[in-house]
Amino acid sequence: MGVIKDVTERRHVDDLLRSVLDNALDVIVSADSEGTIEAFNHAGERVFGYPAAEVIGQKITMLIPDPKMMDQQGSLPWYLSAMRGQVQTLERQIVGRRKDGARLPLEVAFTAFELNNRQHYTGILRDLTERNALEAQLRQSQKMEAFGQLAGGVAHDFNNLLTIIIGCSDMLLPMIPRDQVSYELVADIRTAGDRAAALTRQLLAFSRRQLLEPKVVNLNETVAEVEKMLRRLIGEDVALASTLDPAISPVRVDPGQIEQVLVNLAVNARDAMPRGGQLTIETKNVVWTEEYCRVHLGYMPGRYVMISMTDTGVGMTPDVKRRVFEPFFTTKGAGKGTGLGLATVFGIVRQSGGQVSVYSELDVGTSLQVYLPAIEQPSESEPARETTETLRMGSETILIVEDEEAVRKIAKLALESHGYTVIEASSGAAALALVGTYAKPIDLVVSDVVMPGMSGRELSVELRKIRPDFRLLFISGYTDDAVVRHGIVKADDAFLQKPFSPQSLARKVREVLDRQV
Repeated sequence: MGVIKDVTERRHVDDLLRSVLDNALDVIVSADSEGTIEAFNHAGERVFGYPAAEVIGQKITMLIPDPKMMDQQGSLPWYLSAMRGQVQTLERQIVGRRKDGARLPLEVAFTAFELNNRQHYTGILRDLTERNALEAQLRQSQKMEAFGQLAGGVAHDFNNLLTIIIGCSDMLLPMIPRDQVSYELVADIRTAGDRAAALTRQLLAFSRRQLLEPKVVNLNETVAEVEKMLRRLIGEDVALASTLDPAISPVRVDPGQIEQVLVNLAVNARDAMPRGGQLTIETKNVVWTEEYCRVHLGYMPGRYVMISMTDTGVGMTPDVKRRVFEPFFTTKGAGKGTGLGLATVFGIVRQSGGQVSVYSELDVGTSLQVYLPAIEQPSESEPARETTETLRMGSETILIVEDEEAVRKIAKLALESHGYTVIEASSGAAALALVGTYAKPIDLVVSDVVMPGMSGRELSVELRKIRPDFRLLFISGYTDDAVVRHGIVKADDAFLQKPFSPQSLARKVREVLDRQV
């Protein structure tokens, strides 16, 4: 009876050990002193693609042909001989090989032990494919964030300079006869200022530092509205087709910005097809599960609307694909592109709560897919915009608070030319002192958002302690949506983005003054 009990207990222990091995998440492989595989668990079958029967009896090099691991000093043979008779562990990262020949990054821990006077070795191998992919995504995300911060700061500084260039040009032009050469020169300066302002808007879009005006939008309707323009952009040698889901969910985005996304994607596709081809626009509803989002860094589970553009162009190399959303990165020749087209797409989509992915094969084509969060409510009709451009003169008193002297000067001249009395301050503290001593009522404060010492928001708080009904207009080269989210500028605050022209400043000032409190 005792023998039967011992055998039963031994069988129970063997079954338990087998169950532990087969239910382990990591690969467990055991080999003898010659490197011949003796045991191979279910995780090993899943990761390497071999059934256990094909592996047992084969050399460990079948799974780990890494020469650094197998052939050099410090390798497994050296380790096995050096550790013979001792129970110690070797841990390192190596490259394995699947049955289909694919390389497999692995984290390996080998342990030596003795059983029945024979040396054996057990390896625990962890597949690093998913972890390495997530780490690569994280590095790319951090790099893009750094690019965004740099781009936003550069755009802010440029916008201050462009406000001066555009403002001075607008004031000089009416003073010069049109037949003078100097008129053309100043007009060229003004045009260059507009082009530079367009570039800074793209930088702000990439860095997610622009104020969006989101509305409920049906992307099928957006595609229909821009289709004629896209056909003109891509040319006659590129066929345009669309596959639109009739049950597409609405999204909340800035209509103008999503049109910019479509234009940039179409231009990128056109440039990838110098000999013509086909461009296909597709929309459809998708759902991201928690499992899907675990392997896609930054993705959130939920319902999304996908809009994609797929071309039959030259495709991208892996290096180009990795860098495609970086600002100023371009594969085009000198003077043929700024490298901001897809960077702008990236910024607009991310600021809108979405994601962008790219799939590409050399000599086959590229598909760029934009995902935007779906919403439940139906599209709402937008009120017609007023087109009246009448701008009456004013007589009110306006305080300009701006730390950049040249910008302050341009704003003062622009408003004085429209009849306003203008006083100025170079900081928030100076503005508070002026408000306390100025003899007449101040009707409006025009303040920069970001200034040394006291910000525009902090100034507004102090001003409204003095007089709760103070009217304020914020101006800034920083137009980050985050300034709204973080309370630097509130969503209902009057705001004018730099660079602005004298006319646009006067128009916005009149609008704020005429607004009912």
